[in-house]
Amino acid sequence: MNSTANTATSNQAARTARTAVAASTIGSILEYYDFFVYGSLSALVLGQLFFPAHDAGVSALLSLASFAVGFVARPVGGILLGHFGDRIGRKPLLLFTFLLTGTVTVIIGLLPTYAQIGIAAPLLLVALRILQGIGIGGEWGGAALLAVEHAPAHKKGLYGSLVQAGAPIGVILSSGSVAVLTATLSDEELLAWGWRVPFLASALLLLVGLFLRFKVAESPEFDQVKQERTESKLPVWQAIRLYPKQILTAILIHTSDTTLGLIQGVFILGYASGALGMDPTIVLVANIFSSITNLITTPLAGALGDRIGQKRVVSMGLIGLALWAFPMFLLIGTESVLGLFIAMGIGGMLVGWLFAGQATLFAAFFPAEVRYSGMSLGFQIGTVVGGGFGPVIAQALTGAAGGDTWLVSLYVLVVASAALIATQTVKTRHEPTSRTTSQRKEHA
Repeated sequence: MNSTANTATSNQAARTARTAVAASTIGSILEYYDFFVYGSLSALVLGQLFFPAHDAGVSALLSLASFAVGFVARPVGGILLGHFGDRIGRKPLLLFTFLLTGTVTVIIGLLPTYAQIGIAAPLLLVALRILQGIGIGGEWGGAALLAVEHAPAHKKGLYGSLVQAGAPIGVILSSGSVAVLTATLSDEELLAWGWRVPFLASALLLLVGLFLRFKVAESPEFDQVKQERTESKLPVWQAIRLYPKQILTAILIHTSDTTLGLIQGVFILGYASGALGMDPTIVLVANIFSSITNLITTPLAGALGDRIGQKRVVSMGLIGLALWAFPMFLLIGTESVLGLFIAMGIGGMLVGWLFAGQATLFAAFFPAEVRYSGMSLGFQIGTVVGGGFGPVIAQALTGAAGGDTWLVSLYVLVVASAALIATQTVKTRHEPTSRTTSQRKEHA
C-alpha cells in the first residue's frame, strides 16, 4: 500500500516538474522573442514610424535608444518583482510578469504612429518599452526558479538548461519572422502594416504560456518558506548584505555570455556587412546558425552539469571563451562565408555552454528566502553590462584601433578571465533542495 502511494506521489511530482519546466521555457521563449523582435524592427522601420527626423541617422539612433531603454529597465524589474517573488511566491509573480510582457508587446503592435497622433506616439512607445523591460527583468528569475525548485535532484541542471534554451528559440523565431516579412513584403507594405505582425503574433505564445502557468503548482521550496514563516521582509537588501560576492559572480558570469552573444548579434552583423563588405543576408543567416548551435549545446551542457557540477561546466565555458577571443575575429577577418559560419557557430556553442547552467548555479548561490531577488539582481545587471554596453564598447574599441578588432578580442578575454576568477572563488552552499529550519535561521 505504501509502495503504491509512494509511486503515485513520485509520478505526480514528475508531472508537476515537467509542467513547471514547460511553463518556464515558454516564458523564456516569449521574453527573447519580444525583446529581439523589437530590436530588429527598431533598426529597420520603427525609426521612420515613431521617430521621424530630417536626418535618417538621427531617426535610427532615437529608435535604437528606445531599444536600449528596455535594457536599463530590466534591473529595476529584477529588484521590484524579485522582492515580491520572495515575499508572496514564484507562481503569482510569473503569471504577472508573463501577462505584463506579452500584453505590452501586443499593444506595441497596435500603436498609432507619429503620422497619426504626433509626439504622443514615441512617448507611448518608450513608456511601453519601460514596462516591457520591467516585466522581462522579473521574468527570468521566477521562470528559472519554478523549473529548478520543482526539478528532481539529479535533473536540476537539465531542467534549468531547458529554460535557458528558450533564449535561442526566441531569437530564431524573432529573426525568422522578421526575415520572412522583409523577403515577402515591399518597403511600403512593411511600413504600412507588416511591422505590426510579429508583435501581434506574440499573442499566441502568451495564451499558451498563461494556460501552462495557471496549471503549475507553487515551488515546493517557497511553500516550505511560507510554512516556516521565514520570509525576508526586505529580500533584495538581505541578498546584497549577506551575499555580495555571489551577486557579483552572477553579474560577471552572465556578462560573459551576453557580451559574446550581443557582440555576435549586433556588432559583428554591422562589422561583417559594413567594414568587410559581406552580403548582409549571409551575415543574418550566420547569426541564425549561431542560435541553432546555441540551442543544441544548451541542454547538453545542462545535463553534463548534473554529472560533474554546474560550476565546473561554467568554468570550462569561460576558459573556452578566453581561448576563443582572438581566433574568432581572425576567422571573420578572412572575409569568407565558411570562416564566418565557423566563427558564429562556435560562438553560439560557447554562449549556450555558458548560459546552460546559470539557472541552477545561481540558485545554489542563495537560500530560498532571497533566491528570486539575488538571482534576478545578478542576472539583470549582467544583461545590461554585457548586452547593453558590449556592442557599444566593441564599436568604440574598433574605432580606437583604427578599424582593427584586436582590442575587442582583448576585451572579451578580460571579461572571461574576470568571470573565471570569480567562479573559482565563490561558495555555493545553498543547493535548491529542502533545507531545515535551523539551516534557514543560520542564514537569516
